Amino acid sequence: MLAAALWGALGFAGSAVLTITGTRLLGPGAVQWWFAPKLFSSHLTTELVFYVGVAALVVGWLGLGLELWRSPALGVRELLVIGVLWCLPLAVGAPLFSRDVYSYIAQGTLLHLGRNPYQVAPLILGPLGHAHTLAAVSHIWQKTTAPYGPLFLAVVGLFVGATGSKLVLCAILVRLLEILGIVLLGLSLPRLARLVGGEPRRAVWLMVLSPLVLLQLVSPAHNDALMVGMMAVGVTVALDRWPLLGIAICALAATVKIPAAAAAVFIAVVWARDTPGSWNRVRVLAESALVFAFVITAVSVATGVGLSWVGSGVFSTPNKVHLAITPSTAAAYTTAMLLRDAGVAIGDRTLAHIFARVVFAFTGVFALWLLYRVRLKTFVRYLGILLVVAAVGGPAAWPWYLSWGLALLAADAKSPLWVAMPVVLVVGALVVSPGGIVVLPMPHSAPYVLVIYLVIALLAVLYVRRRRRLEPPHGPPPVTPGAVMASG
Repeated sequence: MLAAALWGALGFAGSAVLTITGTRLLGPGAVQWWFAPKLFSSHLTTELVFYVGVAALVVGWLGLGLELWRSPALGVRELLVIGVLWCLPLAVGAPLFSRDVYSYIAQGTLLHLGRNPYQVAPLILGPLGHAHTLAAVSHIWQKTTAPYGPLFLAVVGLFVGATGSKLVLCAILVRLLEILGIVLLGLSLPRLARLVGGEPRRAVWLMVLSPLVLLQLVSPAHNDALMVGMMAVGVTVALDRWPLLGIAICALAATVKIPAAAAAVFIAVVWARDTPGSWNRVRVLAESALVFAFVITAVSVATGVGLSWVGSGVFSTPNKVHLAITPSTAAAYTTAMLLRDAGVAIGDRTLAHIFARVVFAFTGVFALWLLYRVRLKTFVRYLGILLVVAAVGGPAAWPWYLSWGLALLAADAKSPLWVAMPVVLVVGALVVSPGGIVVLPMPHSAPYVLVIYLVIALLAVLYVRRRRRLEPPHGPPPVTPGAVMASG
């Protein structure tokens, strides 16, 4: 336990160092934070010390993972305490790695002023007397409608009403809301891991304490944290006696961010398959659809936006950003470069839109295939894989999107990804600079990124083929929650 305490102290020191120095690395247009100590005269020195702090946090996390393997005495409770300590500096620090929190505040301000953020963009905040809020929003998001759920924006609207023009205080409140999501994740993951035969300690270490969660969810206050936490609770509740309640919680999570709706669909399909009798299966699907629709409609009406949010910028807004780390974009830009070398002129963005539509169609087909094959024993694994594929295959594959599916895969003992997760969780935390810019510039890095993805895909195929050869012919025994779930 002494070794675990030392690794925890190293991680806390790293979290504190990167928080203190990060306020000097936010870039132009950033909101002046409530503290910004000028410890070093050189920007380069500040950046170097910042990444020393990041390295300390990463090493502390890896050291804890090693201690988990060595010592059974290090339990879930101790890990959660360490996670709280690592979050403390980040909770009061400036939003690093992204300025999305100010977009949340701008959209919440619109709702607070009685405007529909799914029909009007934050650009109108200037004439409405909220120019300071508009100035904090990244330029590209000033002209776009909200891609977030109405429940989340309604809560942010309440924060706006309580804090007035104090952007820093409002940003801290939003971050505390996201930390609540991490708390929900930390409380539900151990139970979820036990239900699916996984390792609770490993699940908590992989996700709650990971650099990806701390640096890409907690520090920038991304609302994915709240969505993932609520979704994990819903999936756990569904596997543990109450599928309808699980669907309702996942539907509520979808009103924070839409990907959680996939969990509700999977719960309904698995529950129906686990129910004997054709008419009973139809009843289960009907009840599931009614509960999901009721939650979505109730939240939409209560927040005053109606169902306008379902078919608006929730789906179209993310397509406005093209990142080299997105597979479809990397493939499109590489193809465009090769075509231009061959004398065929075609626009990078035109080809990127085409590739994005193709990948989106593939993701939809893949989702249907997983729904066709899913059973109770593969429910969490298949849902996690789908959410990872949806995150990577989307129009903008921001690294924090990986948390959607990795949170579930971390709980699954037989997840095909958990062995590689430490690498993914560290690399994903570092591909965005403190100021929110992806470190891989467009378009020059696109071919290299594409090669990396192709290598990963090849390794994944080889891994799956090897795993199938090693599995017993009759497969693993069924998991125990099946009868419980069917009786819910």
